[in-house]
Amino acid sequence: MSALPHEPSPETSSDPYGFESVEGPQTLAELRAALETISPEVVTAFNARLDAATFGADHVEVIAKARRAVAFQERARAAAAEAAAQEAAAGAQAVDDPWAALDVRDSSS
Repeated sequence: MSALPHEPSPETSSDPYGFESVEGPQTLAELRAALETISPEVVTAFNARLDAATFGADHVEVIAKARRAVAFQERARAAAAEAAAQEAAAGAQAVDDPWAALDVRDSSS
């Protein structure tokens, strides 16, 4: 039986450090562009590790590590943006209660 839209799917991982294969860049060009946003030195290091890796498992591991770095960087940016939005919302001025004048309770007793 499939999960309802509001229920998490059984394949959903609860690991905060894991990510789906569809997350992040899908090609080497996209990966290099995403790494460039982190730092030009990161791209240079990635290219050096990719060139030094033997084709196969080593190659896949270098790409996977770079994709994880990009995904975690994006998550950190999203978390920072969300925290900034919450902080801005917390700093918003409260609206005066329009019914406060009708409050007949005596606060002196």
